[in-house]
Amino acid sequence: MRSATKFLLRPFRKSDDKILARRINDWSIYRYTMNIPYPYSVRDARKFLRKVIAQYRQRSSMGLHLVIDIDDELAGSVSLVKIEKGHKAELGYWLAKEYRGQGIVSRAVAEMVKIGFNKLKLKKIYAYVFTNNTASYRVLVKNGFKKEGLLIQHVKKNGKLKDEYILAKYA
Repeated sequence: MRSATKFLLRPFRKSDDKILARRINDWSIYRYTMNIPYPYSVRDARKFLRKVIAQYRQRSSMGLHLVIDIDDELAGSVSLVKIEKGHKAELGYWLAKEYRGQGIVSRAVAEMVKIGFNKLKLKKIYAYVFTNNTASYRVLVKNGFKKEGLLIQHVKKNGKLKDEYILAKYA
């Protein structure tokens, strides 16, 4: 396994298509996310990349999606979406299985939160977490997010209603 002590956050590139499809095509990622299809194909990756690259170039309020890059290779992603300038945005993230358990997501979330508060001048960053996703919940708490509530039967995933926590951090 590669050394995962160092990573950088960078914009997505068109050339990330195949590695994105390979890394994100994982049931353990899909089961805790709302907007990632499974199985995930190279075609899905190319569609996503067209969208997020355009958003990045236009500095769109639709979203800021950055690659968690380890050894010049996509290992995961951290995003701010539903950005309301000067107010709030929703945080999302995922990491490929082989890089988990090393504190990478916690550090990537910390960096994205800094971007949100310092560069985007947000006042609130929030995240939804399925109640059974204890690892993601811990990442948020470790980064100073506080639970604001429990949303009962808030979303439908695979035909089942799921409960979610909402956590937030304020500037």
